[in-house]
Amino acid sequence: MIQMHSLLLIFVCFSTNKTIERYQKRQKDIHGISSKGEDMQDDVKEDAHSLAKKIESLEDSKRKLLGRGLEPCSIDDLLLLEKQLERSLSRIRARKNQVFTEQIKKLKEEERRLGEENANLREECGMRPRESTSTRQSDDERNMEVETELCIGPPERRCKLKP
Repeated sequence: MIQMHSLLLIFVCFSTNKTIERYQKRQKDIHGISSKGEDMQDDVKEDAHSLAKKIESLEDSKRKLLGRGLEPCSIDDLLLLEKQLERSLSRIRARKNQVFTEQIKKLKEEERRLGEENANLREECGMRPRESTSTRQSDDERNMEVETELCIGPPERRCKLKP
């Protein structure tokens, strides 16, 4: 019986030690998770603070670009702002010119296509082909003189002058 009691005591001690080790391990894990969570929370707070500063800076820049709140700006700040606006304006103008050029190119292509289609339709209907626009322009230039019946003076004289 003493042997059995000894074995039971050894088993209980071993089991208790094992339980205590598991408990301590869990505590370390929980503490580790807790500290990681706190670290992550601190990182999120720092990120939020940083983003708030960026937003404030962007809003301030936007106000200045719109011409509001310029009173506290120094000459250097105003010159920098002017250069920034000039660069932005030149990019805007370049983009506008690019869009216009593309539109003109598309319209010229459409004009050419419609001219061809018109010529094909005239041919199908048996009509004579139209003169090209360059020929018409030269004819228009030649016929710039216009004859009018313009007379200077009172109406009575105009009637007498016309025999």
